[in-house]
Amino acid sequence: MNSMSLSLRPLDPLQDAELLHTWVTHPKAAYWMMQDARLEDVERAYMDVAADEHHHALLGLRDGEPAFLMEKYDPVHRELVGLYEPQPGDVGMHFLVPATDAPVHGFTRDVITAVMDELFADPRTRRVVVEPDVANKAVHALNEAVGFVAEREIQKPEKRALLSFCTRQQFLNARAAARGVAT
Repeated sequence: MNSMSLSLRPLDPLQDAELLHTWVTHPKAAYWMMQDARLEDVERAYMDVAADEHHHALLGLRDGEPAFLMEKYDPVHRELVGLYEPQPGDVGMHFLVPATDAPVHGFTRDVITAVMDELFADPRTRRVVVEPDVANKAVHALNEAVGFVAEREIQKPEKRALLSFCTRQQFLNARAAARGVAT
């Protein structure tokens, strides 16, 4: 186990826009669908998120330095409206680990685990829902590793997505299995 510290802080759309712009326009962030975004587009997009009571962006820090992006949203009001039957306690999630010249083995898995910890820290969260692009096999594997179960493909306006869910118990079971602990 490494000794790095992961934490989250609210995203500042103006202060963080330049950094986010480099992340979301990188070719490895193609699934974020902001490849051609200008700096102003990123600022505007995250100003909109900051003003939205149903969508929140957090900047993930690794040992105090910006290292990933997390978004959480209410699927009753955003992203999945009309595409599935929401249940009380559902929370939607996106996360982005930017491309790096010095990848750290296991870091992305640590990030998604920290994101899930954050979401389930709220006792009202009963289930996390994600809708990654069906072609994004790497994120499907990560989702599965932390307990997500794919339900079905859905058609969103911008992509064909794999609707997947993870309950608190599924997450706890996956964490225990990763540590080699029987549940």
